[in-house]
Amino acid sequence: MMKQPVFILGVLVLAISVFSCRTVKQINKVIAPKDTTAVNTADPTKADSLLMISNTITGLNKNYIDFRTFNAKIKVDYQDNKGKQPDVTAIVRIVKDSAIWISLTASILNIEIYRVLVKKDSVILLNKQEKVVQYHSLDYLQEVTQIPFDYKTLQDLLVGNPIFLDSSNIVSYKKTENQVLLMSVGLFFKHLLTLSPDDNVLQHSKLDDVDMARNRTADITYSEYESKNGYNFSTYREITVSEKNKLDISLKFRQYEFNKELSVSFNIPKNYTRK
Repeated sequence: MMKQPVFILGVLVLAISVFSCRTVKQINKVIAPKDTTAVNTADPTKADSLLMISNTITGLNKNYIDFRTFNAKIKVDYQDNKGKQPDVTAIVRIVKDSAIWISLTASILNIEIYRVLVKKDSVILLNKQEKVVQYHSLDYLQEVTQIPFDYKTLQDLLVGNPIFLDSSNIVSYKKTENQVLLMSVGLFFKHLLTLSPDDNVLQHSKLDDVDMARNRTADITYSEYESKNGYNFSTYREITVSEKNKLDISLKFRQYEFNKELSVSFNIPKNYTRK
């Protein structure tokens, strides 16, 4: 069950497979409603545009989720060119800037199948069915996904903060009655953000590889926001990737809470084989 290594890791971190799959090397089709190269915007070098961009970034930063701990139960649906895959329930616990603990249960069987612990310098994977433990450096995430993930990026991805956003290099801006479009160009990606026009809440994120030869692209839609304990939190996210195969992932947060005491202890049974 779920033997494909990259898919397993992708579910473990709840969206790393958004961007790439070992078996597919090229993305052949851009699927977002707008390409990041095609946004018609105000001139970001003009004073009034600079002020609008500055105000938008300030508003976006106000929605940034800063926390001590995070705990969530998430229903994960995944579909590829072979059809819908078995549902997975993920329990996620995060101690900010310290540890990300994830347990995966096959929903239909209610059996825990994997457990993972990510720290700032390491990844530990437990295969609960085969009684195997794997130890890796954090670079492992980058190796299997070919994406420059670090600990903070993964942490932001899970709690719903923007990722790969270079706010110091905004190249285009456009505001309409229904949305704000903001594009940055970073070291790895062109990033087109769609925000709500009234409170700059993140609605959509589109990433295109700066390196056209690689041509990675991904879409993340954030919806069903709830305001609780001072946080605007997206409880439903859809992630779509189109390569030679199309990947669709949805994350439904059934329970979540911030800043509660929690444990990220990670005991490894003595009878587990190390690989």
